[in-house]
Amino acid sequence: MSETRFTEQHEWVRVDGSEGTVGITRYATEQLGDVVYVELPAIGKAIAKGAEGAVVESVKAASEVYAPVGGTVTAVNDDLNADPAKVNASPEEDGWFFKLKIADAAELSQLMTPAKYADYVKGL
Repeated sequence: MSETRFTEQHEWVRVDGSEGTVGITRYATEQLGDVVYVELPAIGKAIAKGAEGAVVESVKAASEVYAPVGGTVTAVNDDLNADPAKVNASPEEDGWFFKLKIADAAELSQLMTPAKYADYVKGL
């Protein structure tokens, strides 16, 4: 069973066992506008919690995508290179950025549950 957690910077991580899939939320895509370019990390790269994992550029701005938890990159969503608009069309499904083997599962407890994230966004 997978579990999704969120950061205050509008990243999400969907956890399935010891692997996490990372992306940005619909709220983030609405703030960015149309995504035109994505820079993905290298497979095998170790990323610390809160460190830059990817870069997303939109018609409005360029923004970093930070790792919600630390780990080692195991996969990237190469589909985004050819079609970065997938981030806008399906930010929490097909528009994911990278997967990582989670280094410390305890870091997940510092992230927001879906209900807490929904309340957080309402307050913005």
